[in-house]
Amino acid sequence: MVLSNSPITFWAGYAKFKSNIRPSSRVSPPPSGPLPSVPIAVGCRSLVFELQHTVQLRSSVPPMADASAQQSSRSRDLDKLLLRPGHLVGPAFEPGTELRDDLQEYARILVVGAGGLGCELLKDLALSGFRNLEVIDMDRIEVSNLNRQFLFRLEDVGKPKAEVAAKRVMERVSGVNIVPHFCRIEEKELEFYSEFSIIVLGLDSIEARSYINAVACGFLEYDNNDNPREETMKPMVDGGTEGFKGHARVILPGTTPCFECTIWLFPPQVKFPLCTLAETPRTAAHCIEYAHLIKWDEAHIGKTFDPDNPEHMQWVYSEAAKRAELFGIPGVTYTLTQGVVKNIIPAIASTNAIISAACALETLKIASGCSKTLSNYLTYNGVEGLHTKVTEFVRDKDCLVCGPGIFIELDTSVTLKMFIDQLEDHPKLLMSGASVSYRGKNLYLKAPPVLEEMTRSNLSIPLLNLMDKSPNGIVHVTGTAGKGDKRQSCSRKLRVSFKGVGGITDTDMAGGA
Repeated sequence: MVLSNSPITFWAGYAKFKSNIRPSSRVSPPPSGPLPSVPIAVGCRSLVFELQHTVQLRSSVPPMADASAQQSSRSRDLDKLLLRPGHLVGPAFEPGTELRDDLQEYARILVVGAGGLGCELLKDLALSGFRNLEVIDMDRIEVSNLNRQFLFRLEDVGKPKAEVAAKRVMERVSGVNIVPHFCRIEEKELEFYSEFSIIVLGLDSIEARSYINAVACGFLEYDNNDNPREETMKPMVDGGTEGFKGHARVILPGTTPCFECTIWLFPPQVKFPLCTLAETPRTAAHCIEYAHLIKWDEAHIGKTFDPDNPEHMQWVYSEAAKRAELFGIPGVTYTLTQGVVKNIIPAIASTNAIISAACALETLKIASGCSKTLSNYLTYNGVEGLHTKVTEFVRDKDCLVCGPGIFIELDTSVTLKMFIDQLEDHPKLLMSGASVSYRGKNLYLKAPPVLEEMTRSNLSIPLLNLMDKSPNGIVHVTGTAGKGDKRQSCSRKLRVSFKGVGGITDTDMAGGA
């Protein structure tokens, strides 16, 4: 059977595969000896996870029972959802053991972020029957992570989060395979993200969410009537927490609102008057922002501050501590410096667990069709008592990210370089340093240098020729967009059309902009 780029979609529920299923491997016996020692800060949560795993493995199955009996015991709760029909199932849901086995065999899930929420997501997805997981995160483990990121130990400090998290879950959940990626999300090519059935987000920044949202929406294609093609949808499940508050949402590009459609849900970041920072600081945050916004530019002319560079963050902390001492202001710490500069709100382990559970369940429902999905935004508030609410937001039909794409009409003589230059002046793009791809083929890559050199020769070639002389088509561009200090990495989908090609004239395209 030929599988599409998105073999498991919301619309089709889950199309049962007819391929032969490889037999499940026998569950390995539990490790002997005492459980490893862990820091007190994470001991309770780690113990729960250890006990949960031990109970799974030491079930009542007789020692000589075959592998299928053990598998049946381990998936008992999952089978209640996948092996029998119900009134809330998706339209194409077909219960049976084959569905469960196909999920384990074919569904590929990407978890973006391996922090507090990401750790929970990896564990929950692995225990929900998904066997093919990958995780991407650019951070290393810090001591301050250990109170809530339960997969990490004191001896892991300084190691990549993605690699340690993947290793720990695979040690505890038999049969799951997790591939870690220790890098920035922008470093992966679009083809990397296209390989996954569902993308699950456990991020702590608006910029990172916007980037992944644009990438996933970039795979969406529309027909001639501007209706989304179901087979090109890349479902996303997004989770986020702030202290005792959190959200879980389902994003089906072209159908439900994407992240950009509801960007207004996120409050603006707190800004301090520069006069207060420079002349009358009163709090530790004032001292930190002085070092970040004023002192850095004075000492590093022409050098951009990178909040993800430990050396840059250490410099800001040192300068902030000096200023705090000068004005007699207590409370400047390295952790607070990170929180102020990155706008990080302290996370709480229980909130992460609740939101992760909701996200994992929605992922399972999208992949299997065993129940109707969330419509489409769940909020959780545990500040005073307990309050949950589901809101069905409406998609913005004119969204530049999940819509049909920004229309650009070009002359047939426009070269790739001329096209890239036009992106900088386009009022809806304002994009610089752009890389360009067409139908999965990289026409030009701005970085790394070796790939830039390999694709540089295309810059002088007419874009029409690079697009196989097609009169119109979808082109994906990635780069940096925005104005002034509000620039950020982004990905955009463009509908490119050429004048006078294939019977298309200026008059025909007048209403397409």
